[in-house]
Amino acid sequence: MSDNLAYQEERREELIGGKVVMMSPASTNHTFVSGNIHGIFWHYLKGKKCTPISDGSTVYLTDDDHFVPDFMVVCDPDKIKSDGIHGAPDLVVEVLSPSTMRNDKTRKKDVYARCGVREYWLVDPASKSVEVYRTDGSEFVLHDIYAQRPDWELAKMSEEERAALETHFKCSLFDDLDISLEDIFYRTF
Repeated sequence: MSDNLAYQEERREELIGGKVVMMSPASTNHTFVSGNIHGIFWHYLKGKKCTPISDGSTVYLTDDDHFVPDFMVVCDPDKIKSDGIHGAPDLVVEVLSPSTMRNDKTRKKDVYARCGVREYWLVDPASKSVEVYRTDGSEFVLHDIYAQRPDWELAKMSEEERAALETHFKCSLFDDLDISLEDIFYRTF
């Protein structure tokens, strides 16, 4: 193996249900979407109590569940430690990849809800959609699904149908933050 760091693959893993699970390498679209979401929240939260945290930080939820979400917001600064986040973030965003979406939609989603995450997003770069789940106190309930429509589909719609499309939404944590699908999927293909 080469000592040159440029040639070494970074091994990224999570602990899910007590089992070590390798994380898939991020695609370009995955990286863009995750970065775009971080940018939206970074600008909004600058100078405020809550902290936006991009991909790479481990969240320690239980002895058997240590996750690395693509993005999160933590409003309790006491949870943020040098080795990661200890306790539930307020918002967690997972950008779906074909090889990991099963875990994001099942085990991880259930653990996040049980441990106190208030809002959970599943963002799919392939379909340019965002599933927003909000907690009812013990589990997540689907709040809504937002999807950016391709140009060919928009061209077939009437003006009234296009006007009725929801292209912006709110995070339940921040009533005055307008989130645009166009901003989330900026520069993706």
